[in-house]
Formats: sequence, structure tokens, C-alpha cells
Amino acid sequence: MTTDHLIAPSILAADFANLQRDIEMINNSVADWIHVDVMDGVFVPNISFGFPVVKAVQQHAKKPLNVHLMITDPDRYLQAFKDVGADHIVVHLEACTHLHRTIHAIKDLGCLAGVALNPHTPIALLEDIIEDVDIVLLMSVNPGFGGQAFIPNTYKKIKQLRAMAQERNPDLFIEIDGGVSQSNAKELLEAGANVLIAGNFVFSAKDQLATIAELKNI
Repeated sequence: MTTDHLIAPSILAADFANLQRDIEMINNSVADWIHVDVMDGVFVPNISFGFPVVKAVQQHAKKPLNVHLMITDPDRYLQAFKDVGADHIVVHLEACTHLHRTIHAIKDLGCLAGVALNPHTPIALLEDIIEDVDIVLLMSVNPGFGGQAFIPNTYKKIKQLRAMAQERNPDLFIEIDGGVSQSNAKELLEAGANVLIAGNFVFSAKDQLATIAELKNI
């Protein structure tokens, strides 16, 4: 990739007792987006947060909210997430019966529209939707919990996706979510990713601003 890559710290790893402080840290950093993981305890085996927290984040955020819906039947909530401040809405291919309709409903709200794939879901399933989406998020861990080990097969999937998008959607944002750190970021970018989501790697660092800058400056 010749374009600059983006960094999206994931607030799933933030300190929820000091959420405003952590949002302001991201505002003051060179990060580009704020990644917001919404989990319902059904689609994934964990519950994170819903509308009140997203709204609270939006009230302090000075960067776009990249909202990742790890929930069943996301269509029911698209308008509600737009209303509380989502700039991008990413839904899971595995959770959408009518993905084309869902993607265009997101676009009709004025948001960037994205589709996420679990680690076992093949890139080939994007063949008929690739031109319609702004973002593809590849899960590089099994969704539901932060702090998991990176799945190496992700590199192959990034290359396949970038090849698919090259002629049909060259401006596609390819996001990587799970286990991203200084040790694999360069290889992810070389494979064709251009948005790195980092949660624990950023928020467990002693110098969070410097850690974000390191990822940005690779």
C-alpha cells in the first residue's frame, strides 16, 4: 500500500472508570479513528456496552467513531447507533441474512458501511458485496474478548482481500482487529491492510501516546 495507514485504538481495553480521560488521550494522539466494540452476549460470548456508553464516548470524541457491531440482527439498531454518534457502522457477514440491504441501509444513514469477517469465514464470500462496502474488518482473533493471540492465517486473508479489491474497490479500508502489536503491524501493512485496531497493546502501555505514534509511524 502506498497510502498512509490509519490507527484505531479500541476502547474495549480502556479504563471504564476513567473513560473520558482515555477518550481525551486518543483525541490528543495521532490516532485516526476510535474503535467501539458492541457485543450482545448472543452473537459473541461476551457483553460489552450499548447506546449510553457510545453516546458518552461521542460527547468527548474528536475523532470518528468506528462502531463494530458484534450482535445478532444488527438491522434493528442501525438508526439508533447513528443517533448516538456512529460515523462508521461495521456489521458481521455471519449475522446478516440480507447483507446487501444492510450495507445500503447504513449508507443511507450517511455512515461509512463496513462488513466484518470472523477468522473462519472465507474472503470469497465478499465477491458480490466488495464494490458496495467502504470497510472490511478482518477478525484476527475469535470475536468476543480482548487480549487474545493473533491468528497467523490472517496474513493470507489480507492478501486475498487486497487482490480482490485492487480493481473493484481500490479505496477499500481493510481493518485488522485482534492481537495487533508492534511485532506484527509492519507485516499486516505489507500484506495490504491499511487500518490497525489496537486495544490491549495501546491501553496496557506505560506511554499510550508514544505507543499509538509507533504504530502510526511504521
